[in-house]
Amino acid sequence: MVSRPHGGRLVDRVARGSSRQRLIEEATEMPKIEISESLAADVANIAHGVYSPLEGFMLREDYECVLEFMRLSNDVPWTIPITLDVEPDEVRDVVPGDEVVLIYRKVPIAVMRVEEIYPWDRKEYAMKVFKTVDPSHPGVARTMKRKSMLVGGQVLLINDPPEPFERYRLWPKETRVLFEARGWRTIAAFQTRNVPHLGHEYVQKAALTFTDGLFINPLVGWKKPGDYRDEVIVEAYRALIEHYYPAESVVFSVLRMEMRYAGPREAVHHAIVRKNFGATHFIVGRDHAGVGRFYGPYEAWEIFKEFPDLGITPLFVREAFYCRKCGGMVNEKICPHGNEHRVRISGTKLREMIKRSEKPPEYMMRPEVAEVILRHPNPFVE
Repeated sequence: MVSRPHGGRLVDRVARGSSRQRLIEEATEMPKIEISESLAADVANIAHGVYSPLEGFMLREDYECVLEFMRLSNDVPWTIPITLDVEPDEVRDVVPGDEVVLIYRKVPIAVMRVEEIYPWDRKEYAMKVFKTVDPSHPGVARTMKRKSMLVGGQVLLINDPPEPFERYRLWPKETRVLFEARGWRTIAAFQTRNVPHLGHEYVQKAALTFTDGLFINPLVGWKKPGDYRDEVIVEAYRALIEHYYPAESVVFSVLRMEMRYAGPREAVHHAIVRKNFGATHFIVGRDHAGVGRFYGPYEAWEIFKEFPDLGITPLFVREAFYCRKCGGMVNEKICPHGNEHRVRISGTKLREMIKRSEKPPEYMMRPEVAEVILRHPNPFVE
């Protein structure tokens, strides 16, 4: 059986048919709040059940419980606040009980019933979520630019935000049907914001050896400068899957969600989201969702001990490297040879090679993947 949705029920806040048409008409008379691409993605993720059990942007009680205890007010595990930020003048004439329309690129995306408008402390948020207020941390820098008030309340989606990778996007309702149709009882999910190298492939295939299927779910959306562009990640993974995976063993789907670089907290958040897609297992990176040296080497593994009730099994696969003596990708648990035989696959070194238009060696990256990446004049976010 695929996993039960987080909180026990897959949320569906998508307006359809005549009720959708009525909301679209009524929205023309509602107060408007302009939202960013990342917030539009959050609205869609709430409505389609990606963020189950959330039905809208967080009210103050849930927000404070998540910050302090990494749980919702009903004690369900949740580690990253999902919030809508506004400036006071944007909601000057709005009171709890009102309905507002959320606008993205001049298109009405959703109707929101406002339940609360409340202030928040951006430094407190940064300290709790990122464990730092250092502005060199990209999540902290982004947080400090957010607006001064938060609006909480349920949303009803009336238009999906545009998705450039629509052909590669599946919602939780769809993945759950697909996993069931394939007869998969155990599904290992893999989160990524990078192009795949042989270390990633090793970890994925290690997980696949003892589960029925692999769910590769790269994150597309806001990322810091120097990370790979969305289209490069998608094309690189399509090349890898086409050439090196049995077709019936993998489901590939993009997830429109911004990176927060919140390390341990974000690792748990990523697991919860994949649980809602139906995954039973989640591959946790050694420095999952980390950046720089803000988090300890295995901190993203340790945090899972705090959530015995998470409902998805974390998989801690050791970091892989190429051993010249073994003649392949291995890890410390299975390779007896010394460091002089080991070649670590460094993401930084790979990026430097690619910036020089240099093809990485085959013990680091599959040639088909490298070719796809090098076809892009600039594969990195600026």
